[in-house]
Order: sequence, then structure tokens, then C-alpha cells
Amino acid sequence: MSEKSNRLFGTDGIRGTANQFPMTPDIVLRVGQAIGHLLHKQARPGASAIRKVVIGKDTRLSGYMIEQALSSGLNSMGVHVQLVGPLPTPGIGYLTRTMRADAGIVISASHNAFQDNGIKIFGPDGFKIADDMEKEIERLVLNDDLTRLLPHSRDVGRTRRIEDAQGRYIVYVKSTFPLEYTLDGLRIVLDTAHGAAYKVAPAVFQELGAEVIQLGDEPNGININDKVGALYPAKLADAVIQYRADVGISLDGDADRVIMVDEKGEVMNGDHILALCALHMKDLGILKKNTLVATQMSNFGLEKKMNEQGIKLVKVGVGDKYVVEEMRKHGYNLGGEQSGHMIFLDHSTTGDGCVAALNVLAVMKQTGKKASDLNKVIEDVPQVLINCRVKRRTELAEIKGYAELIANIEKQLNKEGRLFVRYSGTEPLLRILVEGPDKIKITEYAEQIAQFLEKELS
Repeated sequence: MSEKSNRLFGTDGIRGTANQFPMTPDIVLRVGQAIGHLLHKQARPGASAIRKVVIGKDTRLSGYMIEQALSSGLNSMGVHVQLVGPLPTPGIGYLTRTMRADAGIVISASHNAFQDNGIKIFGPDGFKIADDMEKEIERLVLNDDLTRLLPHSRDVGRTRRIEDAQGRYIVYVKSTFPLEYTLDGLRIVLDTAHGAAYKVAPAVFQELGAEVIQLGDEPNGININDKVGALYPAKLADAVIQYRADVGISLDGDADRVIMVDEKGEVMNGDHILALCALHMKDLGILKKNTLVATQMSNFGLEKKMNEQGIKLVKVGVGDKYVVEEMRKHGYNLGGEQSGHMIFLDHSTTGDGCVAALNVLAVMKQTGKKASDLNKVIEDVPQVLINCRVKRRTELAEIKGYAELIANIEKQLNKEGRLFVRYSGTEPLLRILVEGPDKIKITEYAEQIAQFLEKELS
């Protein structure tokens, strides 16, 4: 193939601009064919001989095009497809498992703008597929003649729509909230980012008794994540103050992450949500191995608080996929990212914004504390994050002068802060994180690194 890249998968599935490689109909169709071929090769004891795949999406305009291309590719390989329409990413993980499907596929670029789209793939257990399967899909799509693998014409698959998928997901999410409690008396401002949860999320909180004031609930195909949702909590904070709400909840485009706002309009990011939930779960005796899993992007304040309270903090690479891998490997049940991916493994196989928000509301109900009291559970160390747009990805260690620059800044931090520089796995960005006690100085350090790398990588 003459594509300029030999990579399809990043840290969270396949992602790119719609109608540009790899998110073109021909490549997406081949992805469907590759998945279908691999599903037929897999032996699952007790499973039906008929292979089934559940496909959901968010509200992007290009979702229609990609949904049809994927379905066609799967059908051509003899796989039956069940379409559920707009539904949060974690809902597809749940339905894949409960419907005994062989795989689940989410068509979404998460928090990205509407022109991007992506493909996330779940296995029959509801967890994202392993790297080995991603590599094999990549090999088949980019290097193999898939037409030679097509079955007989009598064996092509069918596609049908599942009409009650939203209702199934709503019931499941509500089941994660303690049965002896309701949300009666709570006023919630809910921002659904014009995305996948615009119908299901308000239903969850309203059916549990809350009064819900909704923002970002008018998707038109191009306004998803547009100055709304988890990346833009300022509008939510203003609304919480305006409506005198008890709490604000902000989801991203595919609702696998959440950022919250307390009744005073202060943001509660993923670190704060993880901390308050970990402490509450420890008090209840349900935090497995007294351990919380976070990533290198988490604030040092989280680590300090966990250490003070006798909770072990394990840090992994950035990406909820790596958080889940660590949790499953060692039997932990709580983990997440500062950006809002929260994994409650007793309930969900991937980040779920609604489930995470309900866990915070449960803590509020069970302790009688306001959101602002819970938000104070950790004190953040000053942190600066700069995103640099790059044209190429050179190994950082190979850039002349980079190691010396980093060593010099680390010497000036004098072990009272830290640096973390990495390429984004989903966008053409370089992320530069500097942490330390002096906000002015760490801002200067971050800008020094950014200016140096922008010059080298432009």
C-alpha cells in the first residue's frame, strides 16, 4: 500500500482526521475485514459458531460513514453486526460482554474535535484488545490481500440495529449506585459535550432522583467537544454558581472521562476524584490491596496524600489502557488519570464518566459532606503543562542538547519537583509537564523546553 504511515494504532485505538489516512472508508472497511477474519480464527469454548460484533459511536458527522464501512467489512467476512447508535464507550464494553458478542467497536475520537474520528476495539470480556491483536490487524490491513480470505457468498453476515441499547446501559450504570440511597434533593449541572451521553447521562441521574440542568445536549454532528465537556469546565463552573447547584458533572465526547465542579465552582479533576474515592473505599474496607493506580501525569499532591493515609500509589504510563492492565495484573480495583479517566474495576472494564460521577455522589450521600469539602482532600503541588504541536516525532534522547537542557532544569528543581515530557498517543502533540513549589519558575522551565523542542521538531 502507498500510505505514508505503517501504523494504525496509537495509545487508544485508531485515530485520525475523517477522510484522511487511516480514517478513510477503504481503510476502515479493511479494518472490519481484518477483525472479522481474526474473530473466525479464535476458538471460544461454548461460544456460538456465528460471530457477532456490537458497534456504537458518538455524535460526529463522520460516524455514519465509518459505521457503514466497518459493517460492510465485517459482513463481507461473515460476521453479524449489531448497531446501537450513539452510546458511551464504556456502554459498548458492557454490551459486548452481556450480549455474548465476540467483539465490540466504538467509533469515536473521544475528546478531539469533530473532524477527527477513531476506532476502539473491545474483546468478548469487555476489555480493550491486546497489543498482539492490534499488530495483527495492522499487518492484515496494510500488507495482506484480504479478498483472498473472503467466504462464500452464502456466508456473508447481516447487520441489524439494537433499539433498546440505551435503556440497558442506563439500568447498568444505576446499578453501580448504592441501592439504599437516592439522589433526591441534589441539583446537578450536567455537561454532555454534545456527545455520546447526551441522552443516557441525564436519564441516569434523573431516575435516581436528582434535578438535572443540562448543557451540551444539542449535537449536530460538528459541535461535539466544541468549548464544552471535560476539557472546558469553566462554562460548567459558571452554571453551577448561577443555578446554585450542589455539583457539576462534565463528560467528554464519548463519556469515558469526567471532570467535576463543586458547589463553589472549583474544579475537581481526576486526581481529586481518585483521592476522595480511594479514601472512602479504604474506610469501607473495599479498596483492594489498599492500592490506587495512577499515571505519570498525576500531581505529586495525590501521592503525598495517599502515602499519609497508608494507601500505596502505583504510577504507570499515560493512557487508561495501561492503568487497566496494571489493575488486572495485580488485582487492584481503583485507578485512573488526572484527565478524568476513572476505572472502578468492580463495576466497569474501562473508564466510565457516569459511573465515576455516581461514586462521588455516593460519597457525598454516605458522608453527608458537600462536594467542596471532598475537593479539599488533596493539596495540589503547582504544575504546568504545555502542549507543543510537532511535525515529526524524533526520539527525544537523540536530539542534540536535549539531555543537557533537562539535566540543568532538574538540577535547579533540586528534587523538589519533577519533569515529564512525552509525545501524545492520539494527537500530533508533545506534552511537557513540570511540577514544583514555585509556579513562576516551573512555568519558565516548561517554556524553555517547549521553545527548544518546537525549534527542533518543526
